[in-house]
Amino acid sequence: MFEVREKPDMVERALLVNVCCHRRDEPEAELLLLELEELVKTLGIGIVESQLVRSRSEHKQFICGTGKAQEVCDYAKAMECDCIIFDNMLSPSQQRSWETLAGITVIDREEVILDIFAKRAQTKEASLQVQLAQMQYALPRMKKMWGHLDREGGGGSGGSAASRGMGEKQIEVDRRLARKRIDKVKADLALVRKQRRTQRKERERFDTPHAAIVGYTNAGKSTLLNHLTGAEVLVADMLFATLDTTTRKIELPDGQPLLLTDTVGFVRNLPHRLVEAFKATLEEALLADFLIHVLDATSPEIDRFHDTTLEVLKELGAEEKQLVTVFNKVDLVEDPVVLEGLRARYSEALYLSSVTGEGMDTLFQRCSEMLADRISRHSYRLPQSRGELLNLLYQEAKVISTDYDGNDILVTAVVPRDLHGRLEEFCEVEA
Repeated sequence: MFEVREKPDMVERALLVNVCCHRRDEPEAELLLLELEELVKTLGIGIVESQLVRSRSEHKQFICGTGKAQEVCDYAKAMECDCIIFDNMLSPSQQRSWETLAGITVIDREEVILDIFAKRAQTKEASLQVQLAQMQYALPRMKKMWGHLDREGGGGSGGSAASRGMGEKQIEVDRRLARKRIDKVKADLALVRKQRRTQRKERERFDTPHAAIVGYTNAGKSTLLNHLTGAEVLVADMLFATLDTTTRKIELPDGQPLLLTDTVGFVRNLPHRLVEAFKATLEEALLADFLIHVLDATSPEIDRFHDTTLEVLKELGAEEKQLVTVFNKVDLVEDPVVLEGLRARYSEALYLSSVTGEGMDTLFQRCSEMLADRISRHSYRLPQSRGELLNLLYQEAKVISTDYDGNDILVTAVVPRDLHGRLEEFCEVEA
């Protein structure tokens, strides 16, 4: 994996900066700085201070004016910071300008998120997705990677310099090699995605309904999946604790099976290249029959987090999906007025705790309601000579009871639509 530049082995003291060019955007900028603090803490980096830098207009070189930029750099040096981290997205030229002025490493929000993803990815697919996003981010920033970038490579052996021409500059060689590595990772990722499609087709062969758990990072999605399914997905009080999707099967109260998938959490200003790089992970939300949108009931920014998730879903093309909105962690809400306010604003939402189990029965029931048109209860009279039909019911339906009448097997089962169509000739007429 190529690097943008030499970084310190361990960043210990970072100054966080958000350059704000419009007064009306200041409240949002301050909230984003708080979120950046959480992201940076996730990397184990010490934070010296967070600064909101006000600028009357946006400048090409530093975003803010040169004087403001110098103040930020002087303060970082005075506080012995070894890194300045911007909440703003920096262009490659802006990043180089800041590093030249400050004399220390400068990174932006996107690189922070990429570094978190690189540390957390566990499956081959997630690792490849992170590599691709990192390389695409790094490619336009390769100018400062090595000190020999302006060195020209000669032609082959033999012949005069004049006949060989100017040769190929090292930066051109490096970029060409980088693009080849990007193409290789894309090819590897395409192969992994093909394997995932094969696995998904196997699931779809049984027509098992599917729900994806989505929401802002650290809202408790993995805890919810663990409680509902008995899975053992990593749970931690940090942003992006888990990146890889986990799918588990549960049985709903009406006997219908349901596949539940935990997806990667969202943040505001999610870098676009990450949305693209993680399409294969997030596409579970696109393919699901419905979505379970989990929100942290204790968060003071719950409305913003709600809107952020809906915006990302829209970007993915999943805004038309049926949605079950769930407010998690209600056991931690100390002020009943807070819950009353949420119930007033989100009257259709469910309120539960993934830790205590409060409200889980209601969630199970709502999931059944979302899929009510997919299943129905029927009684069948099957010839004993057609034992494969009974096996089919046990595999793809919920068998309620079996009995025998002469040479026939009487079966009552909760059956998916398509399976009932295949067995309709054996269906008993309902009284």
